[in-house]
Amino acid sequence: MNKKIGCVLMAAGNAKRFGENKLSRTLNGVSLIDRALQCIPKEKLHKTVVVSQYDEVIEKAQSMGFDALKNEHPDFGISHTIKLGLEQTSDCDAVMFMVSDQPLLKKESVSNMIDYYQKNDDYIVGMSYDCVRGNPCIFPKCYFSELRKLREDHGGNTVIRKHEDKLKLFSATHPDELSDIDTKEDLEKLENTEV
Repeated sequence: MNKKIGCVLMAAGNAKRFGENKLSRTLNGVSLIDRALQCIPKEKLHKTVVVSQYDEVIEKAQSMGFDALKNEHPDFGISHTIKLGLEQTSDCDAVMFMVSDQPLLKKESVSNMIDYYQKNDDYIVGMSYDCVRGNPCIFPKCYFSELRKLREDHGGNTVIRKHEDKLKLFSATHPDELSDIDTKEDLEKLENTEV
């Protein structure tokens, strides 16, 4: 029987290196937050929650039928976003954590990764390319308590590093799917690229 999988889209960061709210910036005419929301395969998920400090992101997520939650303390780091997301998805058997700044990630790849997890549901499953892990990552419920204990800017990597023997990688179809946007230069580099 298929497990109930929740999704937490993490869209609460301060984007210090970018210098402004990067999620409203566009790549080839589509904003980063729109791209992130569009690649969530809603039909395969029990529940999706978007966690953000930005009102416009919350409103956009809600308008697309997703649950959304305000992170009032983005300065607490990614661990706080993870905790808020887990509070909303505690009835799920596993949770997939997605970042919102991978504009070339394809919905099809995320959907296929969920199918892969359903066949390997004792494992943490991470998206990868050429054996290099990136995001998203799916964590079974047995890791929720460890995820809740994370502090400051320590994210899921901290938990994965303790359980490398329980990690399986699912390969994206193109390396640029895992490219994330930290700086304006990163965004410029991906201009006119689609995968």
